This record gives sequence, structure tokens and C-alpha cells, in this order.
Amino acid sequence: MFQTVEHACGYWPERLSRDLIIDPTDPYLPTLFGRALAMGFRRSGGHVYRPHCVGCRACISVRIPVRRFEANRAQKRCLARNADLEVRSVPARRTAENFALYKRYLDTRHVGGGMDDPAPGNFDSFLACGWSPTEFMEFRRDGQLLAVAVTDVVADALSAVYTFYAPEESARSLGTYAILRQVQRAKDEGREHLYLGFWLDGHPKMAYKRGYRPLEFLDGAEWKPMPE
Repeated sequence: MFQTVEHACGYWPERLSRDLIIDPTDPYLPTLFGRALAMGFRRSGGHVYRPHCVGCRACISVRIPVRRFEANRAQKRCLARNADLEVRSVPARRTAENFALYKRYLDTRHVGGGMDDPAPGNFDSFLACGWSPTEFMEFRRDGQLLAVAVTDVVADALSAVYTFYAPEESARSLGTYAILRQVQRAKDEGREHLYLGFWLDGHPKMAYKRGYRPLEFLDGAEWKPMPE
């Protein structure tokens, strides 16, 4: 286990953050990855990390217990709105097609944020790595790729790593639809949870995660129901 030096926080620009990282050269990392998810870790590229900041515990790991999940009215409308899409899972590798969609998404949604105008190497180092059990869930309409949900697969869970989609299709709420389909896949395959990464109270970009019910959060070493 390694501890990083302090660096700029990706959520609150006025704060510094620090991470715990599991040794990326550990040969047992693929085997331990599912357990690491249950301990609040998350994968980014080849690194499995958890925030470990001085004086701040704002990043809270959350997950959906998929067998008890019930879509609300808005989520049911989202499912109906996207019923024309074909969904399939493919190996996590870059293609000209998915990279073009990724670049278009970042150039539209993250202008000037450091992620726009990505190089192919940025795609490879961020979304997958050689050891990770990762798949791309593709969402297509009449063969056209509209969205990709990067999904880590372990024995008892799925982990929603990142989703990118056609920015001109914002009316479809493809980010929401991707999570709903990941929930359904996990349930169909007999898995217990879908991990959503970190939730930060008061952060506008994280508020959507509380819309999935029931939701569990990691309190120390124990997963507890998220209060309504």
C-alpha cells in the first residue's frame, strides 16, 4: 500500500487531496480487486485507490444493492425513452469509433478542464489496464454508437467506472440509462451490488447518486443504508 503526496483535489479546487494506492505491481491485485471495492477502493487506469486526505472525509463510497433496487418514476421514463437502443458488452479496448465518441464527449462536457482534447494514450491509461476485469457496455441505435459505460466485473458486483456518450443526445439521459442497465445486468447475473464510486455531500455533480434507491454508504468498515 502506498500513500501519495498531496495534490489538487479533483472535486473541491480550494482543497488538497491524498490517496491510498494498492501496489499496482502486486500479482494478487486481480484476485483482491473485488475485496478492495468492498473496502471503498476504486480503479482508475491501473491504479486502485481510495481518498485518504488530511482533515477531510468528504468522499464517501456508495453502492446499490441491486436485488432491492426499484426504479422511480423518472428512471422508468428513462428506460422507456431508450427502449430502442441495443445494448451489448464487449472487451475493453480502444477503437477508432469509441475513441471518437470519447473525444467528442470530453470536448463538449469538459471544455478547459484538462480532460478535453484527449490523446489515445489518455483513453487507454484512464479507462482500462492489462489486469483489470473491465468491459465496455455499448449502447447503439441502428448500429450507431451513442454511449459506452466502462464497467469493472468482479464475482459479486459490477463497478461503474465511467460513462461517455453522444452530447447531442442529452435528452435521452444516457448517463442515467447506463446505470440502470448496469443495475439490471448485475441483478440478472446474480451479483449483489453496483458500485458507484464516491458521493460528496453538497457537490452538485454527485447529487444524482442519491436518486438510486436503496443506496448504501461505507461508514468506516461497515456498509449502511443511506438515509432518505
